[in-house]
Amino acid sequence: MPVRANKRYTNADDYLNVLPSAARATLEKLRQTIRKAAPEAEEVISYGIPAFRLHGMLVWFAAFKNHCSLFARHQVVSTFEKDLEPYETTKSAIKFPLDGPVPVNLVTKIVKFAAEKNLERLRSREKPAHK
Repeated sequence: MPVRANKRYTNADDYLNVLPSAARATLEKLRQTIRKAAPEAEEVISYGIPAFRLHGMLVWFAAFKNHCSLFARHQVVSTFEKDLEPYETTKSAIKFPLDGPVPVNLVTKIVKFAAEKNLERLRSREKPAHK
């Protein structure tokens, strides 16, 4: 369960400000990395945790008692399965230790891939104009 899951947050700063320093530092690094990878993405609260949206949801991030997680669609996480071997994962989550470095290059690749997939989905829904 995310830290302070019972509280409603209106923005990511509200969420981050209540975290212990180790978790806050890890999530701030994730947040900065996501912003650089997808500068046009909008930061939102989704499912009660910080997230980024660009043509649909890109990624979510949250703090837990012993780790921080980056959440993405299953297709995104499974695409990077080999790169993610050093980390504990689920179908849609990547767990980072609180005391370890954030793999900036890998997170950047994941976010850019998620943005690309969202754009592909958007384009596939667009219908050609009638003449």
